[in-house]
Amino acid sequence: MKSPFVFFSALLISVSLPNSIALPDNFLQCLTENSEPTNPISDAIHTPDNPSFTTVLQSYARNLRFLTLSTPKPLAIIAAKHESHVQATIICSKKLGLQIRIRSGGHDYDGLSYVSDVPFIILDMFNLRSINIDIEDESAWVQAGATLGEVYYRIAEKSNVHGFPAGVCPTLGVGGHFSGGGYGNMMRKYGLSVDNIVDAQIIDVRGRILDRKSMGEDLFWAIRGGGAASFGVILSWKIKLVPVPEIVTVFSVDRTLEEGVSDLAWKWQQIAADKLDNDLFIRLMLQPVNGTQEGKKTIQASFVAMFLGRAERLLSVMNESFPELGLHAEDCAEMRWIESVLSWVGMPNGTPIEVLLDRIPKGVSYLKRKSDYVKEPISKESLESIWKVMAEVGEVAMLWNPYGGKMSEISETETAFPHRAGNIFKIQYSVNWKQEGIDTTNHYVNLTRTLFEAMTPYVSKNPREAFLNYRDIDIGSIGSHGNGTFQEASVYGHKYFKDNFDRLVQIKTRVDPDNFFGYEQSIPTQSSSYSKIL
Repeated sequence: MKSPFVFFSALLISVSLPNSIALPDNFLQCLTENSEPTNPISDAIHTPDNPSFTTVLQSYARNLRFLTLSTPKPLAIIAAKHESHVQATIICSKKLGLQIRIRSGGHDYDGLSYVSDVPFIILDMFNLRSINIDIEDESAWVQAGATLGEVYYRIAEKSNVHGFPAGVCPTLGVGGHFSGGGYGNMMRKYGLSVDNIVDAQIIDVRGRILDRKSMGEDLFWAIRGGGAASFGVILSWKIKLVPVPEIVTVFSVDRTLEEGVSDLAWKWQQIAADKLDNDLFIRLMLQPVNGTQEGKKTIQASFVAMFLGRAERLLSVMNESFPELGLHAEDCAEMRWIESVLSWVGMPNGTPIEVLLDRIPKGVSYLKRKSDYVKEPISKESLESIWKVMAEVGEVAMLWNPYGGKMSEISETETAFPHRAGNIFKIQYSVNWKQEGIDTTNHYVNLTRTLFEAMTPYVSKNPREAFLNYRDIDIGSIGSHGNGTFQEASVYGHKYFKDNFDRLVQIKTRVDPDNFFGYEQSIPTQSSSYSKIL
């Protein structure tokens, strides 16, 4: 089988530029004039006639759906190596009427950080990835292009008893991950990434570098969960480290329908959010697999957990709260917190933690993701109906992620991220495939939509809430130009942000009145917001 990167190269030999628009002649000159001479921008510029263009473009694109011959390509990629490069890109793109797409790790599920149907520039942040840990202050400054794996590794270099609550995928870029909320398997103990951010640096539409004090509390509120790409370009975050024990425990236990998945899923709903120790996070992964009868599917449930403590106490907690799972000591593995990061992505015990410094995943695929929130337990009868639909649909998995704990203690208006108390769990719908072709893509995307529609009776309503970091263009779009009305944007805006959407619009209108930072699902401006006082 050919390497995915060989496949990339074959796809990208022909570069398709949006509407055959050429890069304005004075753009490169403008970049040079607006960046610091001591940090020349020339080495950061990659245009289609540059041999490095294809490599840079594909290196941080995580969805093969958006690496095809017909996918619009940028007029240029600015892989910023200095903050002045970011400033120059904003100033010159605005001056010459070019859109920018901001990419830190490339994990935007629907490719909005590196694809547009209008003439655009990619502002790539991967070179800006310094991490400065201050153990005495229990904090760190992290640049937007750093990955979670790098952050976790640098923390572990300094301490075995500190960590940070963020995602389980090591190659996620912190720029976008944090600004959309940032959740992981310590959320029930410490909340989201945004709940542990104490400062930030952002470059606004005027090219100014602002910290928390100079940007003001409104903008600082907005970029924590509201998607910073609507407001400016994040340079760095200051995060508050959290304590972790020297030893944590993980387990993964699989059960099938024949082994009582319905009863276990019912019980999991009763206890996983607000009746379990906050040190324990149990994700329920559901997927159709081949059954014992040829040609028939069954449902496999995987209970995957991380516990901030030793196995002995974990077993006591499980025996009291979830004895039905039948967890045994041999199911549990004790390790350092940093080692649990590797365990959660399926790496075998003993894998060197240095692999967290690998920024590029070993393989990528075509994919589609969607999200939902569940506020009331799903009955056993309804669970049985869901299993039937999953078996009929095939291929599409669901990941049920428990809420509760710290998440129920934080007000939904504390940050722009609104999904707090009242949620039992969040759903991710997930399907990956390797075959190319538009018909194949439509097939798998439609399978995901079919399961999503079947779940309608069981999930949140008015609005049907969604998670920004599980980017889903299906729930609404104002087009690549990003110039939709408030009414058009509110279709997806209230799903992502609930009542916080209105405040986000007011802030957007003040800090980016001309809507330079617009895209398919950006926060819109609204002229009446000028007269409103928050």
